[in-house]
Amino acid sequence: MSKSLIYGLLLSVLMVIAPHASHLPLWVSSLCVTMLLWRAYLTFSGNALPKRWLLTLITVASLGGIAVNFYALFGREAAVTLLMLMVTLKLLELRAARDAMVLIYMSCFIVITNFFYSQSIPTALYMIATLAVVVTTWIHLHAPNIALKPRLRTAAILLLQAIPLTLILFVLFPRIQGPLWGLPQDAFASSGLDDKMAPGSLSRLSLSDAVAFRVNYADKPPARDQMYWRGPVLWHFDGSTWTPGRTIHSVAPQFTELDKAVDYSVTLEPHNKTWLFTLDMPDKISVPASLTHDFQVLGKEPVNSRLRYEARSHLGFHANVREAAWQIQRALQLPPALNPQALQLAATWRGDGANDAAVVRNALSYFNRQGFQYTLEPPPLGVNGIDDFLFTTKKGFCEHYASAFVFLMRAAHIPARVVTGYQGGEFNYIGNYYIVRQSDAHAWAEVWLSGQGWVRVDPTAVIAPARVQTNVAAAVPNETAALPFMARMVSNPPAWLSNLRLNWDMLAFRWNQWVLGYNTERQFAFLTSLGMKAITWQNMAIIMTSGIWLVIGLFALFMLRHLFARQPDKVQAAWLRLCRKLAKAGLPRAAHEGAQDYSIRIAAARPELAATLHDLAARYIALRYGAVQDEQAQREFLQRAAALKI
Repeated sequence: MSKSLIYGLLLSVLMVIAPHASHLPLWVSSLCVTMLLWRAYLTFSGNALPKRWLLTLITVASLGGIAVNFYALFGREAAVTLLMLMVTLKLLELRAARDAMVLIYMSCFIVITNFFYSQSIPTALYMIATLAVVVTTWIHLHAPNIALKPRLRTAAILLLQAIPLTLILFVLFPRIQGPLWGLPQDAFASSGLDDKMAPGSLSRLSLSDAVAFRVNYADKPPARDQMYWRGPVLWHFDGSTWTPGRTIHSVAPQFTELDKAVDYSVTLEPHNKTWLFTLDMPDKISVPASLTHDFQVLGKEPVNSRLRYEARSHLGFHANVREAAWQIQRALQLPPALNPQALQLAATWRGDGANDAAVVRNALSYFNRQGFQYTLEPPPLGVNGIDDFLFTTKKGFCEHYASAFVFLMRAAHIPARVVTGYQGGEFNYIGNYYIVRQSDAHAWAEVWLSGQGWVRVDPTAVIAPARVQTNVAAAVPNETAALPFMARMVSNPPAWLSNLRLNWDMLAFRWNQWVLGYNTERQFAFLTSLGMKAITWQNMAIIMTSGIWLVIGLFALFMLRHLFARQPDKVQAAWLRLCRKLAKAGLPRAAHEGAQDYSIRIAAARPELAATLHDLAARYIALRYGAVQDEQAQREFLQRAAALKI
């Protein structure tokens, strides 16, 4: 086996396993690199491969390490790790062409495993490049005498020929709901908002520039300070953490719209929770979902794959004006014997004879005038966290202000609750949609006022209005270094950089919609637009099979076209023209007559043509049936045949 082939196999294996380094255990990555370098050294030096007992020992030790690391040998992480180790170990026993074929097949399979972790455009492009290297190595295995450049060209042609078949399979193959990996417990990762809130939870989330969802508005979008994307509603407070508490969904929510509806569509990234994000207050959604009593929109299943839905909301509303008594009591719960200073402050506001609306104004005024600061890095709080925040540190993120405000309202006997979600978003003027990132996570409050129902109050808007009107970066100008790159770039980026990243996001958005988001519904809609009426899996299977055979047939005809094409023979054409010329002169050639016999018969009838015809017949026989073809002799024959006068 040639060294160049082994180096090609080493490169193929390295390219397919390199993206896995970020999630493999460190000892596995180190062992894989060591075995690759070891095999490269053995190839370069010409030394013998390691003994089988040593490879067996490494294999057993690797299996034990995987079992200890993952507590199992099955599941996504353990299986992928095992594949990485097996393919690198196989290199150390590479001796025959059969071993090389096994490595090539394993490399092709491992290409797929990279999509378990990322299905982005860069990953797809990298895997195509990797597959090109693997196919080039496969060609080298079967045709070792072909140079590198022709091998690369052949690999590119093979990959290009696969595109039509790939498109047919992609468009017509029935969509399978669920994760790419077959084990749901391994396939989904929770990201984004949680159903509980504690000091620091949202400020940590603000350090992520991952996309939460994208929004297209059917008409003019609302003002940015009205873009409150409702998520989990938190009722119960234990002194440090807010949670939903006991939930009852039997009571139907009620609200009265006060303005025109806003129609929009949301493309939601998977977050492994059931909640769907909508603007306050939603009254319509295109996917199966329920609206809880506190106006959370919950899907029927956790969002484990990208989900697109249409929704409609009213930004002006009266919500649950007639609230149930048990809900009122639930919205007044406070942990006992905690935060005495905050309790006293709320009692003071209520003791002045102020009504509920006045108490709300007093609280907002307190936040506005007492030197509070909006910061990504608030100091830690003690057991009486609300007191520490209100009277000592006075530095916090949105969760600190929402938590403290709701506590003060409940202490003043005003029903209140915390609402978490997202606020705002970045407008992509190239694609005409909004990008809402994890860094846009936000928390605000709702208070129940008699005659108005639940009213949104955002104390962060009093402390840092730029957070609500612009973005997080504008609200913390001295702390932008702590923000993720995308969140920093929202504020006055260079024009070329802004265009570049917005174009890239639009490309990723289309990729998500039409490639990764090509689910059953989108497939049916697309096939319907093409004119298919009865869309069943049987019909799709028939059309798909027919399309595949059609493409294969076209490729076969193209590749075998030289068998059907009549190649022009200039020598024969010239001889036949000469025969037709003689036939017009009364000397036709018989069907059985060869060139030599014909020339002898013509010479007997026309002696003056004997020498010329004998010469032409001899030249024709030599050019037509001879082993060696001489272009100069061919030109002379054509000229002499054309010049013959009868």
